[in-house]
Amino acid sequence: MARIDLDGLAHAYRENPQTPADYALRPMTMTWQDGGAYALLGPSGCGKTTLLNIISGLVRPSQGRVLFDGRDVTDLPTEARNIAQVFQFPVIYDTMTVHDNLAFPLRNRRVPEAEVRSRVSQVAELLELTGDLRRRASGLSADMKQKISLGRGLVRRDVAAILFDEPLTVIDPHLKWQLRSKLKQIHHELKLSLIYVTHDQVEALTFADQVVLMQGGEVVQAGTPQSLFEEPEHTFVGYFIGSPGMNLLPCTAVPGGGPSPGQGAVQIGDARVPLDGGVLSRAQGALTLGIRPEFLGCSNEAAPGALSAEIERVDDLGNYKIVTARLGGQTLRAKLPEDAAISAGPGYLSFPPNQTRLYAGDRIVR
Repeated sequence: MARIDLDGLAHAYRENPQTPADYALRPMTMTWQDGGAYALLGPSGCGKTTLLNIISGLVRPSQGRVLFDGRDVTDLPTEARNIAQVFQFPVIYDTMTVHDNLAFPLRNRRVPEAEVRSRVSQVAELLELTGDLRRRASGLSADMKQKISLGRGLVRRDVAAILFDEPLTVIDPHLKWQLRSKLKQIHHELKLSLIYVTHDQVEALTFADQVVLMQGGEVVQAGTPQSLFEEPEHTFVGYFIGSPGMNLLPCTAVPGGGPSPGQGAVQIGDARVPLDGGVLSRAQGALTLGIRPEFLGCSNEAAPGALSAEIERVDDLGNYKIVTARLGGQTLRAKLPEDAAISAGPGYLSFPPNQTRLYAGDRIVR
């Protein structure tokens, strides 16, 4: 396995890029530790596959370097980087058995046959393929073929990293959940360096120790799943992570407008939400108030500090309820326990100070 450093990395598909919009990948510097499980997450076209292809050697970056354990591999071809890659669609040999498909990367490197059998047996057991080792791959389902493709990526012990490019797209939803859990188990058991590209936040948050969230060719935040959920540093992170995403409300500052000395507030229509005066004093530019639906207090009963609002609808989703409310002319959503007693009509919203975030120019104000 290897530590991967991206040093001033950027890429443009056009010559002489002049503006940020000219870049498929905007300049970035980051380190991915040896043995880590990382997810590149973002919507289609955000640059995550381009970044993966640069790491694998399929694309040479316009600027910057890629280093494996401090060694510059920027100009090395894919075969010289000692990586394994698993693609969106299965890449296997239909005329071979499952065993021979798994063994192929090892035999291609002249690994002794006793070690080949041992390693194939270990990976087959991890992926629950032991009973299928003698079957010919041509008669298997797409799900099974992708499991073999995953196994081919995992079978080598000496790879610098294993790169996954949306490998579960063609997988049945139930099996997709099983394979995500299995990959996480494999990572913990074998201590592999894994980089996983996906547009699915559930896949990223359940698989990775560190998530790199991208938008428009830029890394907007990298961190643990918990930090992206609880401390989104950019409004896009708040919007993209979570279901529903963060409530984001344009607002204006009211210095000293809070209920106690030294406290400020923001104005949302005719409603005023108290905020820490120090945070408000550091805010410059267009302001946005953010709060997760999970943290927004919502009730039909008045409570100290709660703001009067209109509850428009309540959707019971089985194990929780989504409440849609209006405050100051803007729509918010609250996520409440399934047994919460609440109904449409007059209501009240509470903004816990430790869970309410202020953004200026889309960036969090500390």
